[in-house]
This record gives sequence, structure tokens and C-alpha cells, in this order.
Amino acid sequence: MASPAPFSRYEFLIAWRYLRARRAEGGVSVMTWISLIGITLGVMALIATLAVRAGFRADFVDTILGANPHSTVYHSPSQVYNELTEETYVTPGTIADYDALAARIAAIPGVTRADPAVRGKVMATQGGARGLGDVYGISAEALKALPGVVDPQRASGNIGDYDKGVAIGIGLARTLGVGVGDRIQLVSPEGAQTPLGTTPRVESYEVTYVFSAGRWDIDEARIYMPLAQAQGFFNREGVADEIQVFVRDPERVDDWTPQLLAAMGEHGQVWTWRDASGSFLAALDMEDDVMFVILAILVLIASMNITSGLIMLVKNKGRDIGILRTMGLTEGAVLRVFFLCGAFTGVIGTAAGVVLGVALALNVDHVMAALNALTGGNAWQPEVRGIYALHGELRAWDIFRAVALSLGLAFVVTIFPARRAARMNPVEALRYE
Repeated sequence: MASPAPFSRYEFLIAWRYLRARRAEGGVSVMTWISLIGITLGVMALIATLAVRAGFRADFVDTILGANPHSTVYHSPSQVYNELTEETYVTPGTIADYDALAARIAAIPGVTRADPAVRGKVMATQGGARGLGDVYGISAEALKALPGVVDPQRASGNIGDYDKGVAIGIGLARTLGVGVGDRIQLVSPEGAQTPLGTTPRVESYEVTYVFSAGRWDIDEARIYMPLAQAQGFFNREGVADEIQVFVRDPERVDDWTPQLLAAMGEHGQVWTWRDASGSFLAALDMEDDVMFVILAILVLIASMNITSGLIMLVKNKGRDIGILRTMGLTEGAVLRVFFLCGAFTGVIGTAAGVVLGVALALNVDHVMAALNALTGGNAWQPEVRGIYALHGELRAWDIFRAVALSLGLAFVVTIFPARRAARMNPVEALRYE
């Protein structure tokens, strides 16, 4: 008569029966429940944490790309020697033929836009309120191409009136206490040249558009001004400070750097969004790896409870093991029975953890809203984190990693007690029965 195939139906039935311990074996049942709950919580925490980290990174990158160019090209500063004062000073690099250069860059395959820009720092005032501003002088077409600025759900005013004034971030508008239609004063140290030196320039502009880019630092300081006005305000008549470049795939923005440098010619420089935020993103990636390792250790600790429960189960079922062996069960069959006991716990705990983890990841915003209500709004501080809200982003790879880790650990830790049960001598098991 042929031996039954491994993992036959009767092995599953015996394993399932052993897991449902009688009242006299309550210790085994308690250890099983502890293992089950521990694995469930570990997998839930792992999936939810990975989803939150992925969501934070995605939101952070989206807010960067929503209001900033993917790459910025400019000329490096140059040193000028003044014979009258016998001093050497540095002048910022400017671009004289910016329209032709922008057209040449836009013709590069994969580049979607190339817009000249003028940049400067100002103090914005209105009444007694003051705030520091970061001015971007760009055309109306370039402003409308920024998805983080033109979102109608987070903006007020008519972007079509941009050429009549300035567009400012909602945080700066709140600081100054202004809205659409109000006027603000911009003060720049780069003013008119007089025999007594450079005097600050003060101009008044109407606020025609108020936006929210989704990032606290941008909303608190960003000011958009028509290119021609910015050139006059910052003494850049006929020149631009930089060319803002947008590419088809921002994640691979470095692939276009050699072509941009070739288009710029001598003294050309390229600064990508990865150069500006790469260190922060690298820190996020490192934290993701550390968090995965820490939570994997928690899942391992929970899985070790399976070993304790199975050792107790093997001890309590010594007589049954002896009887099963005398009835013809092989060592392999006994090993598989107790392996299935631990595997059942791991599979059920992992499945429950996946369900709870996915549910938690999909409701992170509600959880954060509840925490903010309990803590008075201190659970999430946008001035520290940069973005205003936290969302979860479920990725199939993260769920697969969590499931593979949990099941792998659960299967591995069951091998030792299962082998111990399989190697038990039936004669010794039945000697005192």
C-alpha cells in the first residue's frame, strides 16, 4: 500500500484539532492567541508604516514639483575688478539671449517647457505687517504651467489677471493680512544707483491671485511677478537670471543634465530638484529601511511565541504522538502536523494583519484628524514637516514584503518544535501511560 502524499487531508485535520486545545490545555490555547495577536499587530504596523512613509514621500515630491522647475540652468557668477576702488566683487551670472536659449533648450527631446525667470529677495509689507518674500519673475504662461499654483480648489482670484499685479502664497497673504484686490509694498535692496550708492527700491503691487502650493515654506514666502516687471524691479533689464526647465519624467531629471550643459555652453550650471531635496529624500529612504528592520524585529518576536506554544503543545501531546507513531505515522508526517499547527497561526495572523493594516493605511487622514483634535492641532505641524497633511499610499511591493516576512518567520520558527515532535520515541512517550 502506497504511503499518503505529504500534507494530506488528515494531517491538516489533526493539526487543526490540536490548535483547538481543550480547557485542560488552556496554556496552549493562550499561547496560540498571544502569537496570533502579536503577528496580527506586527503585520498591521508594518503595512501601515510603509504606506504612511510612501504617502509622505509622494506628497513631498508632488509639492516640490508642483511649484518648482525640474531643473534650473544658469551662468555661474563672475568676478569683476573695479580699478577705482581697487576691489574685486562678484556679480551674479545673467543670461542676455534668454529667449533664444529657452527655445534651444525646449527643442531637446524630453523637455516639455523652458521658461526664463528672474529671482530676488524682498521684504513684503502692508500696514504694520511684514514678511520676507522670494520673488519669481516669470511669464503668465509659465505660471499657468505650475500645477501646484493653478489648482482652483486651493486658490482665490483670477489667474488671468496675473499681468496686472502679483500672485502670492496663502501663508504670506495671511501674514500680511491681505487678500485678492489689496495692495502690498515690496522692498528690495537692489534699487537705483545714485552717487551716494545703491538705494532700496520700494514698489506697490496689487494682489491678483492667492494660491496654496501644499508646502508650508512655499506658501509662506513665494511671490510670482510678471517677467517684465521683475526685470525692472531687480535691475535686470534685457536679461534673465535663469531658465526653468521641465522634463517628461522628473524622477529621471539627471538624464537631461549633459544636454542642458551643452546647450548652456561655457560657464553653464544646472541645478535639479534632486540637488535641492536629494539629501532629504535620501534620509527618508534610510528611515524607511530602518523602520522596516525595527518592525521586522517586532514580527520576529511575535513569531517566537509560536515556538513556545508549539513546545508546550508537543509536551502535552506526547501520548498522542506515541499512539500516532504506533499506528504507522512516519516522522515526516508528525513533523508536518506540528508544522501546520504553527503555519496556521502564522497564516491567520498575517491575513488579519493585512486586513487591519490596509484599513488603517486607507484611513490615515481620519486618524490624524482625530489625533489633532485630541492634541489641539499639535499632532502634525506643517512648519516642521513641510506639508499640510499626511496620506497613506498602499503599494503592492510593500504588502508583499510584509506578508513574505511574516509567513517566512512563522514557517521557520515552527521547524524546531516540529522536529522535536517527529523525533520523539513512541516507546518513551507511552512508557508511563
